[in-house]
Amino acid sequence: MGSQEVLGQAARLASSGLLLQVLAESMSVILRSVLTALLVLWLPHWGLYIFSLAQLLYTTVLVLCYAIYLIQLLRSPESAKQLTLPVSRVTQLLPSISRSRAFVNWKEAGLAWSFFKQSFLKQILTEGERYVMTFLNVLNFGDQGVYDIVNNLGSLVARLIFQPVEESFYLFFAKVLEREKDASLQKQDDVAVAAAVLESLLKLALLTGLTMTVFGFAYSQLALDIYGGAMLSSGSGPVLMRCYCLYVLLLAINGVTECFMFAAMSKEEVDRYNFTMLALSSSFLVLSYLLTSWCGSVGFIMANCFNMGIRITQSLSFIHHYFRESPHRPLAGLRLSPVLLGVFILSAGITSVSEAFLCCERGWPARLAHIAVGTICLGVTLGTAFLTETKLIHFLRTQLGRSRLSDKMT
Repeated sequence: MGSQEVLGQAARLASSGLLLQVLAESMSVILRSVLTALLVLWLPHWGLYIFSLAQLLYTTVLVLCYAIYLIQLLRSPESAKQLTLPVSRVTQLLPSISRSRAFVNWKEAGLAWSFFKQSFLKQILTEGERYVMTFLNVLNFGDQGVYDIVNNLGSLVARLIFQPVEESFYLFFAKVLEREKDASLQKQDDVAVAAAVLESLLKLALLTGLTMTVFGFAYSQLALDIYGGAMLSSGSGPVLMRCYCLYVLLLAINGVTECFMFAAMSKEEVDRYNFTMLALSSSFLVLSYLLTSWCGSVGFIMANCFNMGIRITQSLSFIHHYFRESPHRPLAGLRLSPVLLGVFILSAGITSVSEAFLCCERGWPARLAHIAVGTICLGVTLGTAFLTETKLIHFLRTQLGRSRLSDKMT
């Protein structure tokens, strides 16, 4: 199979997974929100039962979407053959007792245990501040409410864009590359494909995160004022949101680097990484408590940024080591052209000045003027990226063209 066929097949797998993820998540979130609103209006005395029922509906719809998709996929022999699925029937995924083979496949069980430990530690790193906030009582309920609102708003981009991309391209890299082999020991066509995709993804994540950071700094207060009024925009809310914009940049880069790392790691490397995650989880919880005691709720985001920076460093080190004996350098995707970098800096300065002179006034004409300034700066930034990052634009056009062609053929 040639490199173009591998790229097309893996890209179709990633695209279908991304579409399924977006549709399933969107449907589940919408139904959960509708049920929550209806129960709050009709049965407000149920309290936490409303939250529990909404979460149960969310999980049920999500599992049903994935199960229905898998069943339809297995019923189509052509699709299953193209994707080289290891199962042909849904019943093969269920536990079974057979005299001809052991009840437990210890090799697969060990791999599952490794990923379970990794997921558990990753949960601590992702949601650890909530445990510190709840059990150590470092913030009052008012500050906790503001932090939760900012955290939920800021994480929308991560949940709706970064997470589906990370999960879909994890499948891409896992299909193209073989575990337990460095780049020099694999098919060079597959390595070239993986390196080209990784470089473009890193560039796309960097540009998306920088755009969110640069324009988020100047429009955090306005966004919170429109969303929640003076209660959110006059206190610690804008500072939290600005810090979270920086955290979004780190989230974008970490999502791409970790999806490649986990797809290329061997079981032994996953186990070693689990020990690193354990140490990182402990230090993260301690750092969260210390920083929150020192500077309030901003300390949680600062601890998250520190944690994400360490994880990015580990992922970059793995990628550098993986490709060190090959001619490919996918980490070049983290370098921007000087012109584009200058435009980002200029846009940050202009929008900051605009916020200082316009956004402090509470009238809508000043707000609209501030939004107009940001729109012009954003247009100039995107235009500059289009002209300077020609390799990324070519990659996006190629993948969009492949997706449309495959849709027409099916």
